[in-house]
Amino acid sequence: MIERFICIHGHFYQPPRENPWLEEVEFQDSAQPYHDWNERITAECYAPNAVSRVMDSQWRIIGLINNYSRISFNFGPTLLYWLAKHKPQVYQSILNADKESMTNFGGHGSAIAQVYNHMIMPLANRYDKETQVKWAIRDFEVRFGRFPEGMWLPETAVDMESLEVLAENNIKFTILSSHQALQMRKTGEVNWVDVSGEKIDPRYPYWCHLPSGKSIILFFFDRRTAVDISFGHLLENGEAFAKRLITALDTQDDEVLLESVASDGELYGHHHPYGDMTLAYCIYYIVSNETAKLTNYAEFLEKHPPVHEVQIAENTSWSCSHGVERWRSDCGDNMGRASWRQAWRKPLREAMDWLRDTLIARFEQDAAQYLNDPWGSRNDYIAVVLDRSRESIEGFLSRHSKRLLNKTEKRRVIKLLEMQRHAMLMYTSCGWFFDEISGIETVQIMMYAARVMQLAKELFGLDLEAKYIQLLEGAPSNIPEFANGAKIYGIFVKPAIVDFAKISAQNTMRELFAGNIEPASTASKIHDSCFSIKMENIEKRDDGKFRIIFNRSTVFSTTTLDEQTFSCAALWLGDHNVLCGAQPNMSKKQFLSLSAKLIGSFEKGQINEIIVDLSKYFGQNYSLNDLFKDDQHYILEYIVEGGLKKAKELNDIIYHDNSAMLRFMKENRILPPKPLQSAAEAVLNMDIKQLLSTQTVDLEKLKKLINDSKCLTVTLDSQLLSFQASQKIAEEFDKLAQAPENLETINNITTLIRTVHELPIQLDLWQSQNVAYKIAQNQYQTLKTKEDMASQAWIVAFASLCELIGIRLA
Repeated sequence: MIERFICIHGHFYQPPRENPWLEEVEFQDSAQPYHDWNERITAECYAPNAVSRVMDSQWRIIGLINNYSRISFNFGPTLLYWLAKHKPQVYQSILNADKESMTNFGGHGSAIAQVYNHMIMPLANRYDKETQVKWAIRDFEVRFGRFPEGMWLPETAVDMESLEVLAENNIKFTILSSHQALQMRKTGEVNWVDVSGEKIDPRYPYWCHLPSGKSIILFFFDRRTAVDISFGHLLENGEAFAKRLITALDTQDDEVLLESVASDGELYGHHHPYGDMTLAYCIYYIVSNETAKLTNYAEFLEKHPPVHEVQIAENTSWSCSHGVERWRSDCGDNMGRASWRQAWRKPLREAMDWLRDTLIARFEQDAAQYLNDPWGSRNDYIAVVLDRSRESIEGFLSRHSKRLLNKTEKRRVIKLLEMQRHAMLMYTSCGWFFDEISGIETVQIMMYAARVMQLAKELFGLDLEAKYIQLLEGAPSNIPEFANGAKIYGIFVKPAIVDFAKISAQNTMRELFAGNIEPASTASKIHDSCFSIKMENIEKRDDGKFRIIFNRSTVFSTTTLDEQTFSCAALWLGDHNVLCGAQPNMSKKQFLSLSAKLIGSFEKGQINEIIVDLSKYFGQNYSLNDLFKDDQHYILEYIVEGGLKKAKELNDIIYHDNSAMLRFMKENRILPPKPLQSAAEAVLNMDIKQLLSTQTVDLEKLKKLINDSKCLTVTLDSQLLSFQASQKIAEEFDKLAQAPENLETINNITTLIRTVHELPIQLDLWQSQNVAYKIAQNQYQTLKTKEDMASQAWIVAFASLCELIGIRLA
């Protein structure tokens, strides 16, 4: 029997979202109730796919599977950087899946590399193409412990030069869409066959012979099926998904065939809720059915090398019907807002190209004074990006420096290479993909450009910002208040630019409120970032109404190795009114003298004099506007706490004084007065949220609040309550995992779930279900054979819990 194979590829990627100065992702309001979009998509997609649930026809769990171990996948290097730091368990599960896949697929890991920061390769210059590929390879080797056999091209955007770079770096294969093939022929034949317009058979691998004489293997995925995965209904049913893939292999041909599909990995859970479970059941069905075998590209190549050749349609991609125009012109491809145009794409691309090209010669000339090969050094700089330790930096410099460098020269070299790193990050494809120039993805790449210009000014004394802004004036926004890219740069980017003075001021303002912020949950982004701060002297005074702080500290950058000492003072005048100054040119003696003087003024209540002296002696004034988003949120939460408490007390009085009347009006179908109904909604929402955040939930009180909310038909914050309730249940299951035979915990969880089911929310129980399933595979199997009363009581309670959360017990 001729073998049939199926390969499902997931392209898992998020654009780098880190603040270019902090190297940390700041709070993103649009991602709530999560901290940021990386965290949200991890919870909805990356984590569930690592332990996905296989369901029966009655939606009960019959198994768990690491989807990554059974498919082909790539993760963006910048996303893996974030996962390793913030979600280490998920990160490790991805690495483990690659090892497991080597067992599944003949020693070939399912992970392939991805061009480093998702740059559109046909639009990149040769220098960037080479660095992007070399960085991707090294990043992959460090994380997965092996050389990548394949590499994903961002948006599958392809040209011959990009394929040459892949081949030069010993990459065996890449994956394209079926519409990107131009001509094909069987190896040994003379005549080419036109296969443009998706006429190529994607069930075979193809050799692509390059002008240099090198070759690379191309897989073309089944675009029609991939479109149905992305935009159709294929992810609604795992069995239908599997049958669609198997059906594509139905043929009388006696050749070995591969049905290959590729799509954004985020479809499996983020864009399509429970898509990870659809994928899991698809995998389960294919493995159980045995009509076809799951494989990955590398295993298939080893067993079945190409016997066909292909020529590609250059400058094409999988997500732009006009080739690669989506990333440089108003081609018409967008997210669907018909009245919006993307005339901003071309001037934005031109601004970035101008900035990059302006600095190439400067980089080459300056770096050549210190480095044997500036571009070769840049290609190896990924070693420092992956490991910022002093040992790593010294090792890098010893490999590439022409001579022994002094401290100042080392800093200059690092800044030159950081300038180049950000000059690549500013080409991240998402900056052009969406509809509007003021979107967070486009603002992000402008921030990278701002960092490039800041470093260029420090290195060469070049002021490039004015010309860059001038070019952005030609990039029109679809939103009248934003006008164009220049105004957007001024609103969103310019205030975000960070220097050492701002870091010092930020730290001082946070210290002003340090006693009012929970340190465990609100660690400053500065301390998580690439800056370290050593405080020498700190004095703080608080009279109950006003507050003042004096702080002398040294700021050190682990990225550029720069350091600078600042004398700072900050004054809180109540509410959001904070003034802060940071002065670099002040002696310690002068700092101590001024601190003593201003403390004396503070103790005498001479606030106006302090305001004048603070500006006079400590320089530029900073305010809460200048705080990084996370600290801004934490401090404002403290500041408004008093106001919220008063509002809660007033609403409590209004609600409890009128609750009986509201019930009477409801019973008689009389519309309640809006102020009274609003008070009821505020009180019930806050009380339910507060209960769900307690260590031990008062279930009787929760039941009463839920009944009250139903009786009065108040609008509850379903999204936040869903998140809180799901997290609370997951916490209780974590306790159960530590003591699985605790009957009381099982009964409490069962009651909690039944209670919150009365809320108008949709629970996300995948973490809880996974814990319960593992208990079902272990303790349940042991205890069900015992006949004592305690064991039987446990079995009954656990079975009831499993029935409630959808787990089939064997």
